[in-house]
Amino acid sequence: MRNLCTRTTSRRAVGVLAAGLLCTTGLAAPALAAPATAPAAPAVADGLALTPPMGFNNWNSTHCRPEFNESMVKGIADLFVEKGLKDAGYQYVNLDDCWALPTRDADGKLVPDPARFPDGIKAVADYVHARGLKLGIYTSAGTRTCDVAGFPGALGHEYSDARQFADWGVDYLKYDNCNNQGVDAKLRYTTMRDALRATGRPIVYSICEWGENEPWKWAPGVGQLWRTTGDISDNWGSMLSLLKKNLPLAPYAGPGHWNDPDMLEVGNGGMTDTEYRSHFSMWSVMAAPLLIGSDLRKASAATLEILHNKEVIAVDQDPLGKQGTVLSSEGGRWVVAKEMRDGSRAVALFNETGSARRMSTTATAVGLPEASAYTLRDLWQHQSYNTAGTISAMVPAHGTVLVRVSTDQHWAQHPPAVELGLDGSPLVARGGAASFTSTATDLGRTPARQVSVSLSGPAGWTVRAASASTVGALGTGSSLNTSWKVTVPQGTATGSYELTPSVLYRSPTGTPAQSRVPVTVTVVVPPPAGVSYLSDLPWVSAANGYGPVERDTSNGENGAGDGHPITIGGVTYPKGLGAHAPSDISYYTGGACSKLTADVGVDDEKGDKGTVAFEVWADGTKVASTGVLTNAMPARPLTADITGARVIRLVVTDGGDGIDSDHADWADAKLSC
Repeated sequence: MRNLCTRTTSRRAVGVLAAGLLCTTGLAAPALAAPATAPAAPAVADGLALTPPMGFNNWNSTHCRPEFNESMVKGIADLFVEKGLKDAGYQYVNLDDCWALPTRDADGKLVPDPARFPDGIKAVADYVHARGLKLGIYTSAGTRTCDVAGFPGALGHEYSDARQFADWGVDYLKYDNCNNQGVDAKLRYTTMRDALRATGRPIVYSICEWGENEPWKWAPGVGQLWRTTGDISDNWGSMLSLLKKNLPLAPYAGPGHWNDPDMLEVGNGGMTDTEYRSHFSMWSVMAAPLLIGSDLRKASAATLEILHNKEVIAVDQDPLGKQGTVLSSEGGRWVVAKEMRDGSRAVALFNETGSARRMSTTATAVGLPEASAYTLRDLWQHQSYNTAGTISAMVPAHGTVLVRVSTDQHWAQHPPAVELGLDGSPLVARGGAASFTSTATDLGRTPARQVSVSLSGPAGWTVRAASASTVGALGTGSSLNTSWKVTVPQGTATGSYELTPSVLYRSPTGTPAQSRVPVTVTVVVPPPAGVSYLSDLPWVSAANGYGPVERDTSNGENGAGDGHPITIGGVTYPKGLGAHAPSDISYYTGGACSKLTADVGVDDEKGDKGTVAFEVWADGTKVASTGVLTNAMPARPLTADITGARVIRLVVTDGGDGIDSDHADWADAKLSC
């Protein structure tokens, strides 16, 4: 994080001083304004946000660009109605930073930017309310907001600003954390709570202090939701990092007080649809607020299908208000279960890894009582099955299977659940043949009949069954194993492709059922003989804390190509990889390489911030590491013996103090093969 008095376009890089410190400009902390008569002690139970708030926030898609304006906000409200999002439960249309002028008026009041909001905020609120929706607004618990321009914050103006918000008809306040002048966090946020309640208007209060002062321990009764993390970025690494921070906080969530791991990125383009379904599934099983962060004016059919999934939304909005708890997480295979008001359990099988994995639990393990059979509802496939008690699936890389399991007495009306999996190496050599084995297993209490398994691949690939692919019936726990030979054409480009095993079968009453599980395989070629720069070679996968991994530049935290020359300790490198912790980059070496070398360190562009550690793994074994490095250190030479390894991984961890400013460079990184 940067010093409070520094302005930056990256909101997550705008820091907050530790309690008791003052900004380096020497400004004293402003006094906290209070009304003439202090309000009565507020009731803890105010009836607000009894389920996690659902709606929209513009920041992730527009930031402070001119397109964020009155017309856009009204258009989002219209789309909520036209696209059925209102009917699905979304109700808040929230403005983020940059809605105000940079200075207050002569009376100390906030002034909406007349270029962006020519009719003012009240007119926008009236427009939103007329459509049966609610309006949210943003400010910061500091002297200025978080954007580079630094709009007026509410510190010292809490009661006046709250009164303006109420008079405008605001229904939701996001209260950020920048430029807070070191004022105690609980005091900052409690003062605004009291100011909001003094208006007499019910306003949902979102505490956005990034989890720095453990708000889950003191914010119930202060706000209805509190950020548990830093800002989300539209990439897998960022989403995964926030998810892991929020999952352990389940005991602190409940009706009217929610853990908030930040907004949704679904549809912004930085992740695959599989990853976005995981994002939406896991936010829902965590009972997190569902605030759409993509531009709905440009939303694809796939994006709207994810955001519209009422069965998944019902998990998030369950009135019991339980956040899902982690039952297991071994090897990146997460099982998270959420108790529902009707006694059922929502169960997420979440695969963090880069390859398809079989994941399994049981009905009793997720908290259901012993029963002869259960009903299992797949919330993405919208199909119901019966199970003898096993909850199991082959989960795609970065994917999530989300089910709802109950002791429904009508379980026999549904076909048996048949688990389908595909075993084999996810790396396939171009021009070669690979072997796979599909497995169809009856998990149900009833038999599966007329079972037929098939496997399809990309156009031009040859897929042939090498053993039986049909069977007359499968009883509970029985499996059909089929061997397959897959040949990849010589001219196939490197990259990811899908193999899709499918199973067709019938229930004992003749009801047809099917299951299909796309499995990602990667076509690879070994690196050339001699010495090659890693930035010139294709990687198998790359996960990053903020933004994509960059080739031959530092990490810019947002879109591809926004980095700068790699510079460590004053030395500039023309070649290398720019990452941001946590980061994991894998390469196929095919057993043909012997050595990896690089100069590693924190990029100079982060000033005096950033602590990271570098590791190299070869076929699952750590073969080199640096320990913690800081920005004050020069580049550290790193050499790893990778002799005979088929796959190597370049890993960056955060050094133990969070990931802000952790720009990690693999400068001059080379392979010897």
